[in-house]
Amino acid sequence: MSTEPRRAIVTASDSGIGAATAVALAELGCDVGVTWHSDREGAEQTAEAVRARGARAVVARFDATDLTDNARVMQGLIDELGGVDVFVNNAGGGSGGPFLELSPEDWRTVLGLNLDGAFVAMQVAARSMVAAGRGGRIIAVSSVHEHQPRVGSAAYVSAKHGLGGLVKTMAQELGEYAITVNAVAPGEIATPINDMQSEDADQTVRPGIPLDRPGKPEEIAAVIGFLASSASSYVTGASWVVDGGMMQMGPQAGSHLDSEDWRRG
Repeated sequence: MSTEPRRAIVTASDSGIGAATAVALAELGCDVGVTWHSDREGAEQTAEAVRARGARAVVARFDATDLTDNARVMQGLIDELGGVDVFVNNAGGGSGGPFLELSPEDWRTVLGLNLDGAFVAMQVAARSMVAAGRGGRIIAVSSVHEHQPRVGSAAYVSAKHGLGGLVKTMAQELGEYAITVNAVAPGEIATPINDMQSEDADQTVRPGIPLDRPGKPEEIAAVIGFLASSASSYVTGASWVVDGGMMQMGPQAGSHLDSEDWRRG
């Protein structure tokens, strides 16, 4: 893109990282497509926050795992916005459990949400960007577990590893169209899925994280905002870990250490 983005879509923007990202992109001057799966009220609140910043908001229900409807909703939002300059794939999640007890159905559910759904939505966005000929930004919200495994999360870890590979391959193939593709890999963030709100981060002690607390959704959104802007014009195929240093502690330690003895060597 030779200019700042004007139209963005953020999936799962009814709360948490998605909501904070929608607001951050509105502050960059983007009209924003907001999606929800089960929390329509949250999506409408996000939309009002976008409008309060002088931007336009359109809202749609989105089920990443329904691949046909996934593509239809994405194309509908693009049409309603008049195009898309930034697409943020934030929809994801999944339950854990021991590998030996993981059913094929649970495996497919997690991969369907985090990988299949991401593929379809990002492909729709990319095709629109290529057709428009203006370049664009595609950003996938991944996880630190894109880079390091975690016991009891075989399906989730596999999906996020796959998402990371997809992002890198897309970056190679879409570069000629001036489309950058990057991932943001959050650590523990104070969101409703973790039974926290943003304001809880400063009151929650995490001895196993070098910055000693969970992150805030706004801190993830700030990195996404950079990757969405013209300032990131030479950044593609990268995965930006935003975890307060947790990954440096090993895949198990960050969230589980209950002592700060490690700081004293």
